[in-house]
Amino acid sequence: MLLPAQTSAATASPPQGFSIEADRKRLSATALKAFRRLVVHWDLTSQQAAALLGVSLSTWERLKPESVTKTLSQDQMTRISALTGIYKALHLLFVDAMADRWPMLENTGPLFDRRTPVAAMIEGGIPHMLEVRRYLDAVRGGL
Repeated sequence: MLLPAQTSAATASPPQGFSIEADRKRLSATALKAFRRLVVHWDLTSQQAAALLGVSLSTWERLKPESVTKTLSQDQMTRISALTGIYKALHLLFVDAMADRWPMLENTGPLFDRRTPVAAMIEGGIPHMLEVRRYLDAVRGGL
């Protein structure tokens, strides 16, 4: 016989992943919309946006218009998920103007080595994006 806590754990659905194409297809339009807004709020160049998304500049230019929808890859969905988590953490830590400026400010913290967080994340890819997200969550007391 299962106890109530065991029952809910046994029947709980697994965390959302991005490996199933049907899930990515369903979530891609919303993810792209969020990423486009993040690009504007952080005042990213097209080069920076493309690099953060892990696509070529020409691919980013095709994805930029709001009317464009495309099923994103697992890698791209993971990148957008990490970046939107960073965006949210920043807005919990700072007032809006500073939250949106922070990713483009030189940072002396050990994760950044006097680079901007955006430059560090471009260089470090997904692992570094996830590390920045964990760092911000820890700073705000979420870990």
